[in-house]
Amino acid sequence: MKNLFFATILLLLPTMLLAQRQKGEEIESLKIAYFTQKLDLSPDEAKIFWPIYNEMQREQLALRKERMQKMISFRKTTEIDNLSDAQVQSLITSELDFRQRDLNLEKKYYNKFKSSLPIKIVGKYFRAQEAFKRELLNRYRGGPK
Repeated sequence: MKNLFFATILLLLPTMLLAQRQKGEEIESLKIAYFTQKLDLSPDEAKIFWPIYNEMQREQLALRKERMQKMISFRKTTEIDNLSDAQVQSLITSELDFRQRDLNLEKKYYNKFKSSLPIKIVGKYFRAQEAFKRELLNRYRGGPK
């Protein structure tokens, strides 16, 4: 019975991973369409914006992957009470470090955007990011669209 369970998991895992990847690609497509509409970039501005945006996305994805790998050990702990104070402190400081690195990335790309594009477009981009997150949350919660 145990072997059947593991065989089933092994057969379903690729399907689950593919579905997750497709969901991520779908969200990215929605985001690109949303930004395209909200930013209303000229062709010259688009030639500048999208390569910077894509570079930022790659760096953020790499940081998220690293964060998820390190958080696995934290998710496996059922109770913080079972950890030593040093382990808890290490988990917290690790999380704060990732947040700081993410903020540093945002600042880095803010500077790239503002040195290459009009500041009003940069402002629209940051506003569109937040609006897209809210819209996406509403969509997946079943709220108003």
